[in-house]
Amino acid sequence: MGHSILFRRALLLCAVMFFAAVEARADTIVLKNGRRIIANNVREEGDKVKYDTPAGELSLPKSIVDHIEKGGTVPMGDSPAGAAANLAITPPAMEATSGGSEIENGAVHDGAIDREYIGKLEGAARAGGQRANLSAALAHHAAAQFELSRGDMEHALADERTALTYASEEPALLMNVAYLHLRRSEYKQSLEYLERARRVAPENADVAKLAGWAYYGLNKIDQAVAEWKRALALRPDPEVQAALDKAQRDKQEEESYKENESSHFTLRYSGAAEPALARDVLRTLEAHFSAIESELSFTPPDSIGVVLYTRQAFSDITQAPGWVGALNDGRIRVPVQGLNGVTPELSRVLKHELTHSFVGQKTRGHAPTWIQEGLAQWMEGKRSGANAGVLAQVFQEAHATPLGQLEGSWMGLPSDEAGYAYMWALANIEYIVQTGGMGDIERILDRIGSGAPTEAALREVLHSDYNDLMRSTAEYLRKTYAR
Repeated sequence: MGHSILFRRALLLCAVMFFAAVEARADTIVLKNGRRIIANNVREEGDKVKYDTPAGELSLPKSIVDHIEKGGTVPMGDSPAGAAANLAITPPAMEATSGGSEIENGAVHDGAIDREYIGKLEGAARAGGQRANLSAALAHHAAAQFELSRGDMEHALADERTALTYASEEPALLMNVAYLHLRRSEYKQSLEYLERARRVAPENADVAKLAGWAYYGLNKIDQAVAEWKRALALRPDPEVQAALDKAQRDKQEEESYKENESSHFTLRYSGAAEPALARDVLRTLEAHFSAIESELSFTPPDSIGVVLYTRQAFSDITQAPGWVGALNDGRIRVPVQGLNGVTPELSRVLKHELTHSFVGQKTRGHAPTWIQEGLAQWMEGKRSGANAGVLAQVFQEAHATPLGQLEGSWMGLPSDEAGYAYMWALANIEYIVQTGGMGDIERILDRIGSGAPTEAALREVLHSDYNDLMRSTAEYLRKTYAR
């Protein structure tokens, strides 16, 4: 069977997990590098640990797995659709082909990538032959999947691109590279590879599925809707249907909205909002953009979408809990009903939500909620003084929520628990900034963006784990705000 036919049998298993304020039963795969993967129906089969996703079965080498935690209730995300930058998308997986399992086991074994083995396959490929090229491509693909399982997207992308040099027009590999760019919030680059994949596989539903997410991340709702409709016409897919439903709600709500734009923002606003307010919002956002850009030494590469709603429209579209006053799910969504200009409170809200856009793009969607919310509060100007006493007491009495439990979504939290989560998030960020400067925050975000687990990033930059950070933060609160 020729290499082209083999690759055309490869199946792209991209499952887009939609964010809903619900809970689900799941198992947790704990890798030896500390990374935790939440999955369904985890089981051990031979030298593999296999688990189910909404799109199908995936597997990991058992050699990289430390242990499996069975059962447990886990939060499932922030909003009905979630940010395109934060999609919990399962990695594309290729169906086993003749010789593929042998190549996979040769390329990755004993918890490591065998570069010597891959080098031999590359040497054979240079000698010529389609089968040899296919083997080298599959080996680099296996290496990329291993690196991705360890959270190392930089090297995963490098290996997947190298695989393409041996099979440059294979849709499965093109979609794998596109997928990795999506995970890195690099939507334009993702579309470049998807366009190449479409030229050689024009009827592939997964190309349209991924293209929809890329356009959604670029705030191009019309194009996202068109791609997802195309994907569904080619193949039924509940994840695509959910994405389409959400995008169409946005599209229907915003059909009568007016548009405005500035250097870094694309703004849509209800006719109920005054054009002067829209212009004032853009001016305020541009000022905040410059300030955050300077603080984080980072410039988001793509235009940021902003939508101004009435209060009712905001509630209907976002379906967020009542305690949520604004939302950033890839676009900054703010209710502004009754305002004629940007008030100090609205300015703080805009800076808070804009910080999420910066952090999301700088970390490629990997920053945990406590860093996102803590840094957003810090940037808008909040400090811990009023809450220092109660937080220090809560910590002393061993009632503080561990930071590891504040990594995921907070949308399902009751308002009082959410309040404490926000307090602790701000306090930890405040301690880091006040003791090590914003440079420590930058370095932590950079390491998270390169794929490091958050606690590992803290160890590298602060030489502290989560427990150390909480203890140091509580001590900082006592010393700084003691009366």
